[in-house]
Amino acid sequence: MSDLDHQLPSAFDPFAEANAEDSSAGAGSKDYVHVRIQQRNGRKSLTTVQGLKKEYSYNKILKDLKKEFCCNGTVVQDPELGQVIQLQGDQRKNVATFLVQAGIMKKDSIKIHGF
Repeated sequence: MSDLDHQLPSAFDPFAEANAEDSSAGAGSKDYVHVRIQQRNGRKSLTTVQGLKKEYSYNKILKDLKKEFCCNGTVVQDPELGQVIQLQGDQRKNVATFLVQAGIMKKDSIKIHGF
């Protein structure tokens, strides 16, 4: 009977690999800047930028982004994610190219999420 107990499969966790990668990455995951889109009501949407280094002035980056893309935005303090830049509209590709051209981040360290 004990051999039978050892042959039974244990509970399978399909997210075990993803959780292991997240925990093993640790500080390495902080190197990425995540650009996401959040759907609001109807056709309205928000673009969020998180993961920028703390040494940068978020307000100055936001001011340049707003002037460059003719949209409104704000810097929000999140308890888990830290400071997050929010912009009106779908500005994902614009933000990614802006961060590369300004020399803030490299192209391979920017992750674009959504749709």
